[in-house]
Amino acid sequence: QVQLVESGGGLVQAGGSLKLSCAASLSIFSINTMNWYRQAPGKQRELVARITNGGSTNYADSVKGRFTISREIAKKMVYLQMNSLKPEDTAVYYCNVENWQLNNYWGQGTQVTVSS
Repeated sequence: QVQLVESGGGLVQAGGSLKLSCAASLSIFSINTMNWYRQAPGKQRELVARITNGGSTNYADSVKGRFTISREIAKKMVYLQMNSLKPEDTAVYYCNVENWQLNNYWGQGTQVTVSS
């Protein structure tokens, strides 16, 4: 059974930084993309950042220049470095992995709260 375990969420003041981590249990050879999503209260879940098997990255417009997604393939880890945090970044952040069969796996979510 595939498991994704996130860590690193918490409470931070506006302008601060947090780094989220996610450990994946599936085989590295099956990983297509590794992603971070977030869901704020009353809003739909949205893609925040993506890193492909080839290392290409893309970001939601709202986080470009502030967030950085990275990975350690051998450790099956994906990270999200979040800088210059804003109150509107407050959400539950979810790690997501898509395999080559386009199956999606989700972590349990980690709360990020940015105070003004």
